Amino acid sequence: MRKIILATAAIILSLSILPWGHMSGASSSSPYKVIPDEAIRLRILADNNEEKAQELKRDVRDAVNAEITTWVEDLTSIDAARALIQSRLQEIDAIVKETIEQSEMTESYQVEYGKQVEFPTKLYGSYIYPAGEYEAILITLGEGEGDNWWCVLFPPLCFLDFSNGATVAHAEEKGAEQEQEKEAAEPEKQEVEFFLVKLWNKIVS
Repeated sequence: MRKIILATAAIILSLSILPWGHMSGASSSSPYKVIPDEAIRLRILADNNEEKAQELKRDVRDAVNAEITTWVEDLTSIDAARALIQSRLQEIDAIVKETIEQSEMTESYQVEYGKQVEFPTKLYGSYIYPAGEYEAILITLGEGEGDNWWCVLFPPLCFLDFSNGATVAHAEEKGAEQEQEKEAAEPEKQEVEFFLVKLWNKIVS
């Protein structure tokens, strides 16, 4: 009876301490989506990184995104999305202008649409989005020297804020920190495993 109790305790302890559950969780698929080859993006550049400039960028983002999302949500063709967006650029311009006026700021701006809008490299979730020139609406506020925000208008993925992804350099630094934490935890894991082996040997002896 005593051996049965000890065996049960060893099994419960191993399941609760060893990292099997964590490992299985790490293998689950990422909730983020890969951007398809044919996509239309939206990029907004703030004037600078001061709080007021960044707040205006977010206000413009919310207003423009809310409007364009309703335009493309039922479209299944990038050609149709492209034609629709091009035909309504003046409406986007008006939205940006109205948002700036409501903010009581005297900010210059520019709304452009093209296939050669530059984007920086971003790591988002488990996917790397390489730097390059992509088809997009580009909204530049003031000098456009502040942090940017971007998403994918078509197919509609603007519920994902790709700008929140860490830069590749930051991701590498974070990866190094995680590796150090893993190395620091290794002796503790070995100690637990050694204890379980001793317990098991005691049960079967």
